[in-house]
Amino acid sequence: MGWHGRLELDYRRDGDTTQAHDRHDGPLRVLQRLYPEGPGICHHVLVHPPGGMVGGDTLGIALNLAEGSHAVITSPGAARFYRSQGDRAVQQVQATLAAGSRLEWLPLETLAYSGCDGENRLVFTLNGDAEMLGWDVLALGLPAADQPFERGRYRQHLELPGVWLERGTIAADDAVLLDSPLGLAGQRVLGTLWFAAGTPLAATRRDALLDEARGLAADHALARQAGATAPNDRVVVLRALAPRVEPLMDLFKAVRHRWRAQAWGLDAVSPRIWTT
Repeated sequence: MGWHGRLELDYRRDGDTTQAHDRHDGPLRVLQRLYPEGPGICHHVLVHPPGGMVGGDTLGIALNLAEGSHAVITSPGAARFYRSQGDRAVQQVQATLAAGSRLEWLPLETLAYSGCDGENRLVFTLNGDAEMLGWDVLALGLPAADQPFERGRYRQHLELPGVWLERGTIAADDAVLLDSPLGLAGQRVLGTLWFAAGTPLAATRRDALLDEARGLAADHALARQAGATAPNDRVVVLRALAPRVEPLMDLFKAVRHRWRAQAWGLDAVSPRIWTT
């Protein structure tokens, strides 16, 4: 039958503090609120005690951010889609941001084990002048352990309704996609980092974000495998390929720090779980 978990997180501004209320059902939790950079920004760590998903499992995460709230959401470790016996494992994230709110969606990487049948759906609705930073990082197989992605498939859906939609399926037997220079070129880790707004970004602001990403990528070991674009006047995107997770995460964390400084005037504060 599979395990079914659901988590709802509601963020509200109360004076100078972002308060959070959570409701859960099944094997999905959130740790206590943390405020390492002051009361206005709530840091949360999502925890899935089983440690991974198998065929038939479903996880649903609903985020609601009220006006003036700011949430930073991450995870303590990689998400895992394990080998399936036939059923699909599905994770769905639905986030709704009110005008004036900010979200940083920063989970650690997803590992698609050989033989998995996984689907990851991410939908972020930004209203008014709401803004967000987010990333999605996928490793096919276990590159660091030399365990290749030989069977199975993984489906990805990333959407800002009416603004930006990316959908794709990665099948282990699709050699053209996995190995062609026009596909993943033999790399088994891929990532997307984005900055998005509910209203069009001013051209000068959009160009500044692009310049920050391109400058950091140009000086990085992944310079030839990373590129930044603005597919819409509300979105700036950095994409990268890598042989392992660590160099890609290193680049994404550096760009995230620059983007939050450039866009929001905030310091380079990382979630505490990343250093513990």
